[in-house]
Amino acid sequence: MSVGDIRRTTIKILHVEGGRNLYGGSLQVLYLLEGLHQRGIANLLACRPDSELSRAARPFAEVCPLTMRGDLDVPLIGRIYRLVRRAQPDLVHLHSRIGADVMGALGARWAGAPIVHSRRQDNPEPRWMVAAKYRLHDRVIAISQGIVEVLLSEGLPSVKLRCVRDAVDPGPFQQSCDKAWFGAEFGLPARSRVLGVVAQLIPRKGHATLLGAMPALLAEFPDLRLIFFGQGPLEGELRASIALLGLSEQVQLAGFRTDLPKILGCLDLLVHPAFREGLGVSLLQASSAGVPIVACRAGGIPEAVRDGVNGLLVPPGDSSALGAAIARLLRDPDLARRLGEAGRALVQREFSVDAMVEGNLQVYRELLGSAAG
Repeated sequence: MSVGDIRRTTIKILHVEGGRNLYGGSLQVLYLLEGLHQRGIANLLACRPDSELSRAARPFAEVCPLTMRGDLDVPLIGRIYRLVRRAQPDLVHLHSRIGADVMGALGARWAGAPIVHSRRQDNPEPRWMVAAKYRLHDRVIAISQGIVEVLLSEGLPSVKLRCVRDAVDPGPFQQSCDKAWFGAEFGLPARSRVLGVVAQLIPRKGHATLLGAMPALLAEFPDLRLIFFGQGPLEGELRASIALLGLSEQVQLAGFRTDLPKILGCLDLLVHPAFREGLGVSLLQASSAGVPIVACRAGGIPEAVRDGVNGLLVPPGDSSALGAAIARLLRDPDLARRLGEAGRALVQREFSVDAMVEGNLQVYRELLGSAAG
C-alpha cells in the first residue's frame, strides 16, 4: 500500500487516551487527530467522558466516551474489546498508560485489531515486563531517541520500535509579553527576573533540586523570582520546603494554567530540573516563545535542549551545577537572547506538527501493509 493509497482510502484509526487534562500526551493526541483528519483519515477517540480532550477533539474525531480507572482497571479489557468489535477500526493506537497500554492492548488483541502503542516516558522497566507487555503491541512508537535507547537496553526487539518525536504548534507561543499583566497576575515587584518551571508536581521533575539552588542565586540576584506552574501530589511538601528555606516571598506555586502561551514569553528562563523525562513538551513550548532553557541531561531532554544552542544542560540532581548555569545566563543577557532565538529555529526545523503526523502515518502504513500482505 503506497502513501497515495493510504491518503485516497478512508482508513479508520481508534485512538485511546486516558488523560484528563489537555497537556503533554493528550495535547499530542489532539495535534495528531487534527493532522490525520486533514489527510482524510477517519478517527475514533476513546477517552474519559470528563476529559478536556473529549471536547477539543470533536471537530476531528468521533468521540467514544469510555470509563478508564487506571493501570489495574481489568474491566477495561472488555470495554475496549466491545468498542473494537463495534467500530471495526483498521488499527488501534494506544496513546497513554493509565491502563491502556496493557488492559487496552488485551482488549484490542482479543478483538483481532493491529495495535500501535506510544511510549512517552523513559522510566526503566524490568526485562520480564518489557517482554510480556510489548508482546501485545505490533509497533511501539517512542517519542524520543532517549526512550528508544531505554527500550532497546531492556530487550524490546528493534523490529517493533519506531521513533516519532513529539511536536508543538509554535504559533500561540510567539505572542509578545504583556509585562504589566504578568506582573500584576503573579504579584511581582517591578524589574523582577523570573524563572519558571512547567511540570507536574511529582518527584521525578526535580523541583527540590532547583529549590536547593535558590539561596545562592538570591544572594547574587535579589530581584529573582521563581514560579512553579503545575499541580500534583508534591504540592504540600514543596510548600513546606519553600517555607523552611525562607523563600515564601521569592517562590510561588501557581497551579495548573491554561494560559501558558500568554505566560511563557514573559519568563527570563525556563528551568527544567527533571531527572527522568521522555522529551518535555514544555521545553518545546518555551523555545517557541524564544525563552532560553536550563535543564538536566536526562532522558530525551538533550533532544529538545541542545547544550549551548537553545539552552544549557547540567547533570541531574546537582543543585550547584543547576544554579551555576542559571547564574551564567542571568549575568549574560546577550547569550540568553541568542539561545532563545536559536530555540525558535530549532522547533520550526525539527519539531513540527506535520512531521509528527507524517511519522505516525508512516507507522500505520507500514503496519497495515504488513497485515494486508
